[in-house]
Amino acid sequence: MSDIEFGLDTFGGVTNDAAGAPVPHPQVIRDIIDQAVLADRSGLDFFGVGEHHRPDFAVSSPEMVLAAIASRTERIRLGSAVTVLSSDDPVRVYERFATLDAVSDGRAEIVAGRGSFIESFPLFGFDLRQYEELFEERLDLLSHLLKEQPVTWQGSTRAALEDQRVFPTTAGGIPTWVGVGGSPDSVVRTARYNFGLFLAIIGGPATRFAPYIDLFDRAQDQFGVEHKPVAVHSPGLVAETDEQARALTYDGWLAMRTRMGQERGWAPPAVGDFEREIETGALYVGSPETVARKIVATLGTLRVNRFDFKYDQSRVSHETMMQSIGLYGEQVVPMVKDMLG
Repeated sequence: MSDIEFGLDTFGGVTNDAAGAPVPHPQVIRDIIDQAVLADRSGLDFFGVGEHHRPDFAVSSPEMVLAAIASRTERIRLGSAVTVLSSDDPVRVYERFATLDAVSDGRAEIVAGRGSFIESFPLFGFDLRQYEELFEERLDLLSHLLKEQPVTWQGSTRAALEDQRVFPTTAGGIPTWVGVGGSPDSVVRTARYNFGLFLAIIGGPATRFAPYIDLFDRAQDQFGVEHKPVAVHSPGLVAETDEQARALTYDGWLAMRTRMGQERGWAPPAVGDFEREIETGALYVGSPETVARKIVATLGTLRVNRFDFKYDQSRVSHETMMQSIGLYGEQVVPMVKDMLG
């Protein structure tokens, strides 16, 4: 328990200003850089930036934002949350993160995934019918490229490589994870490629993910590979009191949940859903003590190496998120460590 790390993730969602109006994309990106600087000063271990290609999110190129963050931070590790590998080129992904690793003096990490949205497929000219095939082949190629040795590879979704090297090389490799939302096949695939498992727990109780961690351990044993770490990622917000945190979060949660439900065919939020997610589900919303106790309960249930707090919430201001980050790093995490100790 003493070795557990604590990180922050942001999807780069568009925030609101003091008057409740949406903040322009360029300012949102500059605010994210300031948020990462505070995370570094607060002693947190990791800062992850998501990739999206839609108007309600500002970041489409996480590596560019992370490089800017690297120039203003000293120790915090920097990665994606997630890199949408299905619609990207693994060679380019490696090159960008190897460059970030150089800029940050060895602090880069990759979290590869298929993403929560599909806008990148038509944007970059990919066929959504190849959803599974694209991710499988690109993950396979990335696994070879990360060894930083000549690569010979052939697939059906991009040009073959023959005895090809990619540059720049790194000093110590790039730690790589696969973002998984709860599919057993995805867990086994992550083990097969010997990447870290990054579990996105965005709804329901954390206990339902314990079997996936057990499956990951068994699969690694079956494949005869070194056991890699497990991280979990869940949304939330910390404020001075439980009441304040709930009031700040509710409107944005309701709007996002309703919009995503309409896009994906989910039932609309019911009365009490918000409160249930806070009390027994995946929302870590409340005072520092409330959030700390909930994290401790999760860590007592799941055998993980890192807990990532997705701190950006819809319709919440930059100033509110800065306060949340400060409380998380300076109060919540020390409380969690004391409780676990």
